[in-house]
Amino acid sequence: MSTSQQVPDISIVIPLLNESESLPELTKWIGKVVSEHKYSYELIFVDDGSTDGSWEVIGKLSAGHGHIRGIRFRRNYGKSAALNEGFQLAGGRVVITMDADMQDSPDEIPALFRMITDEGYDLVSGWKKKRYDPISKTIPSRLFNRATRMMSGIHNLHDFNCGLKAYRLEVVKNIEIYGEMHRYIPVIAKKAGFGTIGEKVVVHRARKYGKTKFGLSRFINGFLDLLTLGFIGRFGKRPMHLFGLLGTAMFALGFAGAVFLGISKLYAVANQLPARLITDRPSFYLSLTCMILGTLLFIAGFLGELIARSAPDRNQYQVREKINCP
Repeated sequence: MSTSQQVPDISIVIPLLNESESLPELTKWIGKVVSEHKYSYELIFVDDGSTDGSWEVIGKLSAGHGHIRGIRFRRNYGKSAALNEGFQLAGGRVVITMDADMQDSPDEIPALFRMITDEGYDLVSGWKKKRYDPISKTIPSRLFNRATRMMSGIHNLHDFNCGLKAYRLEVVKNIEIYGEMHRYIPVIAKKAGFGTIGEKVVVHRARKYGKTKFGLSRFINGFLDLLTLGFIGRFGKRPMHLFGLLGTAMFALGFAGAVFLGISKLYAVANQLPARLITDRPSFYLSLTCMILGTLLFIAGFLGELIARSAPDRNQYQVREKINCP
């Protein structure tokens, strides 16, 4: 966006996959809401490899409307990639994301905007308290959200994966979304230093067009991503603190077991007591295995530390403000 252009109040980022039927109605609805509240805005569609003509629809909607912008991927990369590209393009004071299936209501935009600009939140996540999804989707979602609250420490959010969210522009410019990490944007934002995170109950509308993209694989991948995020957040720049500790503890346990076996053997020999060969005792092999695994874990931590110290971002930190600094 050119610096000579006025910064819009709101950037609305909409990732989509095969949602051609809903786009015209959604665009009209958004335009009506922002016009009523006199917001300046830009609408950014990110087509994640649609095959139903969604890109052609975006082209027609943007004709003659400079505030409607579009990005088209060559293939399907996933929602995280679409959001990340949209965030890079966004330039509004407040960035709002929503899904293209019309299950998110644009009528929520004014309240979300005020919570960012007037109430000082860094990020506001929607909570679909009353949902119209099948039980096969709602139960896994509740389990996922409960696990995320426990691992992230963000206890005031009920729906981490809600597509309807609002951000200060600074937030989206300082986080990176990849893989399938869009489910954990509040967690990523918190780890980046944006801790003022709020929640708003939003209307969840029944799907009007298209079909759901939800599947069991997304539920499983979500928990794996949560484990990855937790590990990287705590040990990404200091892997030795985890692997070194586990390796040392396991090696010490195995070594203590081997010493005990050796002392018990010497005691039996010294007192002419019957005693089995150490190598005939299963506990010897358990102790040996612990020592080998402990050594391997320690080596893994050492190699991880070398890789972390060689990373180009090893000394990059989020700076909030400066005084008299270049």
